[in-house]
Amino acid sequence: MQKDFEHLFYEAEDHYLQTSDITTLKNQANRLRECLAIYQCLRDQEISIFQSVADSLVEAFPDENSQRLEQALGHWMSVMRYGAMALLLNNPDYFNHRLLEWLTDMVHAQEMVVIETHLFECLKEKLEESFSSIQMALINPFLSQAKTILIEPKSSAKIENIGA
Repeated sequence: MQKDFEHLFYEAEDHYLQTSDITTLKNQANRLRECLAIYQCLRDQEISIFQSVADSLVEAFPDENSQRLEQALGHWMSVMRYGAMALLLNNPDYFNHRLLEWLTDMVHAQEMVVIETHLFECLKEKLEESFSSIQMALINPFLSQAKTILIEPKSSAKIENIGA
């Protein structure tokens, strides 16, 4: 996000911004305002969101080791934290490099895909209850990226990344 602003300000060093540039700047400022609201909401409601998800996990996997369930919750809390920061930065690469590269192998190595899939579905449902459709449209690319990389079979995730 900051580079978008920097570019416009750099362009305006020797002249006033054009009307289209001002419109772009206003749109970016509005997007940043919305992203900041999402970030603050995720920060402030993290416990209640994840408590609901945790309750659903315990109900769905009553015989599962509680440490594995806690580990899965920790994975997705990290996904949401890094996703929220990437949203603020408007930088999906930040999300990928900071989190998904190291977490992917961990999820698959520990054979937690079934738990993580259920957790993802519960989390998405809870987020849809907490956020507007406009806000979810901003969050969904990060959720989809995490789902594709963490949950879906590695062979299909690699194919999608190659095609992107």
